[in-house]
Amino acid sequence: MPVYSQNLPQGVSGGTALDVATWMALRGYPVHPLAPGTKTPAANCPDCRGGLHSPQDCTCRSRGRWCHGFHAATTDLPTLRDWWAAEPEFGIGVSCGPAGLVVIDVDAHADADADDVPARERLLPGIPIDERVDLTGLGSGYDTLALLAAYRSRPNPCEDTSTLRVRTPSGGMHIWYRLPKGGPRLRCSSGSSSKVALAWQVDVRAVGGYIVAPTTRTAAGVYEALPGARLPAALPLWLTAELVRTGHGIDTAPVEPVAAPGGPVRGSRGRGSLQGGQRALAGLLEEVRACGASPAGTAFSEKLNRAAFTAGGLAAGGHLAAGECRRLLLEAADHARPHQTRRNVLIVEAGLRAGSGRPIPPKERP
Repeated sequence: MPVYSQNLPQGVSGGTALDVATWMALRGYPVHPLAPGTKTPAANCPDCRGGLHSPQDCTCRSRGRWCHGFHAATTDLPTLRDWWAAEPEFGIGVSCGPAGLVVIDVDAHADADADDVPARERLLPGIPIDERVDLTGLGSGYDTLALLAAYRSRPNPCEDTSTLRVRTPSGGMHIWYRLPKGGPRLRCSSGSSSKVALAWQVDVRAVGGYIVAPTTRTAAGVYEALPGARLPAALPLWLTAELVRTGHGIDTAPVEPVAAPGGPVRGSRGRGSLQGGQRALAGLLEEVRACGASPAGTAFSEKLNRAAFTAGGLAAGGHLAAGECRRLLLEAADHARPHQTRRNVLIVEAGLRAGSGRPIPPKERP
C-alpha cells in the first residue's frame, strides 16, 4: 500500500476535480470523466459514436482517450491529468466493478404521489409485508431501506457513519461499501425493476456500472460527502446476504457437486432423534424443501436465506459443524430447486457468513 503524505488532495471533501480524481485513483478506484454539469459519461470520440465495436475492442484507451464511459476508467495519473487538462469542468465517475465497490443508491422523490407507491409485495422483493404493518407516509427509498433493516433487526445503512455516504442533488443518498475479500461479485440493479431489486426506490451500483464521486457538480447541485467516514467500509454481511438473495450475485466459478446425505432431515428417525443443532434447523430446512412442490411463488430465496442465516449462528455458537450446516442447506435447496445449483450456493454462502456474525451462545444451545 502506498504511503500518503499530508500534502495530497483533500479527497471527497474538497479540491479541484482533478484533485478528487487523483485521490480516488491513489486508493485504487478507477475513474472516468463525466460531461460537465451532468452525471453522464463524457461523449465518445467521433470514431466510436457509430457503435460499430465493443468497448473491449476499442483502441482509444491505449491512446489515452475517454471513450465508452466507465469502460475507460483508469488509475493512471498521467492519463487523468491529460483528461482534466483538456476539460477542467469534467465531473468524476468511479467504475464500481474494478474498484470493488457496491454502492446503495437511495432515491428520494419528494413529489411522489401516494398512487405511485407499488403494492406492498413489491416494496421488498421476496419479503411479504403483513397487512397490519402501517405503510402510511412511505414514499421513497429511505423508507423501504429502513423497512428492510428493521425487518432484519439491523442498523439502517442510511445512518451508517462508519462508511462514506454522499448526499445527491435530488435529496437521495449514495452509501459506499467495499466488497469484502472473498465475497460474491454483485451486479447492478434498479429499485423499480420487477426482476432484480433490493428494495423499491433503492438502486445498486456494482459490476457493470459507475457511481458519481463526491464534489461533482451538476446543473441540479453538488454531490456532497456527509459527516462520518471518508472511505467505504466493508459491505455488511447481512446486506451481502440480501443482495445475493435478491439475485444480485454473479456466478462466475464452477461449483463442486455436493454429495447427497444419507437421508433427508425429515427421514424416518424423526425430528426428536436429531442432535441439538440439526433439530433447531430442521423446521427451516423443511420449509425450504417444501418449495419443491411449486416452481414459483413460494419465497424460496427468502426461506433459504433465513435457514442459512440461522445455520451460520448455530455453527458460530458451536451447535453444528460449519461443513454439516452447508451440506444440510444445499441438500434441501437442491431438492427444491435442482436447476439452479450455483445460485443456491451463493445464497447459502452469503447467509452463513451473515449468520456467523450473530452466534447463538452456548446457554441457548437447543
